[in-house]
Amino acid sequence: MTTTADWIAGARPRTLWTGAVPVLVGSASAFAIDGFRPLLALIALGVALALQIGSNYANDYADGIRGTDVDRIGPERLVASGKALPRSVKNAAYASLALGAVLGLLLVWLSGQWWLLAVGAVAVIAAWTYTGSSRPYGYAGWGEVSVFIFFGPVAVLGTMYTQAGTVTWWAVAASAGVGMFSVALLLVNNIRDLATDALAGKRTLAVKLGEFRARRLFAAVVTLPIVCAVLVAFVHPFALGATFIALPALFIALGMRMGAEGANFKVMFAGISGVGLAYGLLLAVGIAI
Repeated sequence: MTTTADWIAGARPRTLWTGAVPVLVGSASAFAIDGFRPLLALIALGVALALQIGSNYANDYADGIRGTDVDRIGPERLVASGKALPRSVKNAAYASLALGAVLGLLLVWLSGQWWLLAVGAVAVIAAWTYTGSSRPYGYAGWGEVSVFIFFGPVAVLGTMYTQAGTVTWWAVAASAGVGMFSVALLLVNNIRDLATDALAGKRTLAVKLGEFRARRLFAAVVTLPIVCAVLVAFVHPFALGATFIALPALFIALGMRMGAEGANFKVMFAGISGVGLAYGLLLAVGIAI
């Protein structure tokens, strides 16, 4: 019988900062131009977390029934480990995505930005089809692109726009920095699972690039947020603090370039999670003040 702890673990709580941080940065951006609306910020946070959890359950379900997770190196998954029935995990994904859709409708209604319904619909579809469709784009090497778009510009600028009714160039730079750390987190997983994904026919970007070039891409991805924070600092000087907290990511990139493997990936995952969260928080504070 699946326990509450199993369902919580299946939601992958260690990754949920990637959904929360963009909303914080977008809300801080709205606050900086006197457009902050607390209720809309809270609803946007609910949308982001519901869609992310739904996508995580969908990924667990789809990879489990395809057998992709059988020989995985990372944490156990609900379906692959037999802790939950595939049908139950699929229903959990549907429920989470449905909740995200309802909250999204509420957000659009309260903000009056009805054209964002199209953006929300695409986000829900993308969350499921990442691995849950008959032709999952996550299996074709587009996962990193999708993560950057939806956990960067869409989440940050969408949050800002629903509150303030506009976006700024420095918010675009901030959204790119936030999105890059989400991409870095996915790359850690995909580089770690490169060999098993290749055997299972899962053509992630890491598989397509090969290990050497994938590790070089990771180094570039964790460097770019520093550049983004510097750009934001031209308007909001305190955002420069995010550049310093991002520097440890360069040491993680060095370890990746030197061929880290095995248990080292767990340390790298935790390191990028910590740096990415701190970067987003400091960027949000720097923009707000």
